[in-house]
Amino acid sequence: MQLHCHHIYYTYPGASRPVFSDLSMEIDEPGFHSLFGPSGVGKTSLAAIITGTCSDFEGEIVKRDISTSLYAYNLERLPGWSNIQAHLDKVTPPEKESLKQELIDVFGLAECLDHRFSQLSLGQKNRVNVIRYLLQDFELLIMDECLANVDEKKRGEIIIEIKKLFPDRLFLYISHNVVEVSKYCRDIFVLRDIDKSPQTIMVNGQDQFTTEASGTGDLGRTMLEIMNAA
Repeated sequence: MQLHCHHIYYTYPGASRPVFSDLSMEIDEPGFHSLFGPSGVGKTSLAAIITGTCSDFEGEIVKRDISTSLYAYNLERLPGWSNIQAHLDKVTPPEKESLKQELIDVFGLAECLDHRFSQLSLGQKNRVNVIRYLLQDFELLIMDECLANVDEKKRGEIIIEIKKLFPDRLFLYISHNVVEVSKYCRDIFVLRDIDKSPQTIMVNGQDQFTTEASGTGDLGRTMLEIMNAA
């Protein structure tokens, strides 16, 4: 499984200053990887280019063994009239019933299945939304701040379980939380301002499969490397 971005150039419509100038990055294996960087460097724009919703760019996106790419984002609109159970039942293929139940338990939503979306907290809405995507067929899922508003402990538990349940899928996790990406992600691509070269620097993350603290010194060094790269 491969995702390669080669020499990407992109400018917002009507803008004079480009977002990307000769941006390149390569991912050669499934797992949890990350796009990290300050607001405005183009993380969401790069996600749109990778998933194909933005085609007005120069360069090449190469996907091998990736036929379906999905994009989930923070505070994605959900139908306020529906309750969770009815909606998840509707979007779940018959062969994924057991997966649906496991995700409901992992995401801590069992006690609010009869609630309408409009009655949920922001964190609960985001968790339901992620489940909707995980129940679909995909090889690549880009998660753009879509676990925002979920408390840190639960967020870590969810990431760990996703990694265990989908070891053969590729996840590109967009987050501003340097501790989180350092601890749970494998390849961390730090996006930098257009004036810096190269525009991406790859840092090796800890890629932990447990929420327990381990390798504290190594985690600190990874965080420092990410911040220095940015």
